[in-house]
Amino acid sequence: MKVAVVGAGSWGTAVAAIACANADAVLWARRAELTDTINDTHENSPYLPGVALPPSLEATSSLEDACSGADVVVLGVPSHGFRQVLTEAAPFIAPRAVVVSLSKGIEQGTLRRMTEVIDDVLEGHDWGSVGVLTGPNLAKEVAAGQPTASVVAVRNPECAQQLQQLFFTPTLRVYTNPDVIGCEMAGALKNVLAIGAGIADGLQYGDNTKAALITRGLAELARLGVACGGDPLTFAGLAGMGDLIATCASPQSRNRHVGVELGKGRTLDDIVATMNMVAEGVKTTAAVIELAQRFNVEMPLASFVGRVLYEGARPADLIPELMLRKAKPELHGIR
Repeated sequence: MKVAVVGAGSWGTAVAAIACANADAVLWARRAELTDTINDTHENSPYLPGVALPPSLEATSSLEDACSGADVVVLGVPSHGFRQVLTEAAPFIAPRAVVVSLSKGIEQGTLRRMTEVIDDVLEGHDWGSVGVLTGPNLAKEVAAGQPTASVVAVRNPECAQQLQQLFFTPTLRVYTNPDVIGCEMAGALKNVLAIGAGIADGLQYGDNTKAALITRGLAELARLGVACGGDPLTFAGLAGMGDLIATCASPQSRNRHVGVELGKGRTLDDIVATMNMVAEGVKTTAAVIELAQRFNVEMPLASFVGRVLYEGARPADLIPELMLRKAKPELHGIR
């Protein structure tokens, strides 16, 4: 089996290293100097410094070389560049290939999930063989072999089993889930909520505050995810609660980092300018708010994050604004 991983960021590189254990893997990066470094040193120093990559992992800056003949194409490209890179790769992706997204974002303007973008660009491709790999998977920890779990969501049961075996390792336990919509929405929405949790950390609130924000954030995530067609149970699993906890709690989380720095008083432009990798929540928040308005779903935490990011609202108003909302009962489930 040949696996092409398109995108040599931290998570794309980690997934390519995982795939090497069970298949022939090729990692695509746009910059030739990065592929040369990976091939020569077996390390992706800009994105996964200090992590030794398998000697069998080949890197290339040619989409044709990476994708031609691939049985599985894994797309580890941020949402804002996803369509462009996929369009460039499309002529080399076989109609029979299984296509997997690693991106946890929503396309600006169209409000499409990444699998919907795949369906749009790869017209006529088997929808059942298009899916996502998601869950509480911080790239550095996965690459270092720390035990965790993930979920692969794809509609075709045979494809699901194929991908499960491809990504399964002694330290990465992979589950299957047919709910592509729910898993994708959970991955995108948790990044927005992690910015809010980070703001609370930057303001030096404690664990009780964070627990309340995560719990209420999960309710927001589930409400919108179900409105978009996701299964309610998905949001209590790895793609929902699991990923939300990891992203809101870990210092490694890029989206939480943005929130922490906002809470400390730094400007968004200054924060983004000093980051080496993309924080998907910065762009996804606008799309999430628009989706919430389309489906008439109340999302007070996400809405506040949007006002901080785009309208200059004071991060310090986060807790007072949420605490002083109209008192109401805690409803069970996702209502």
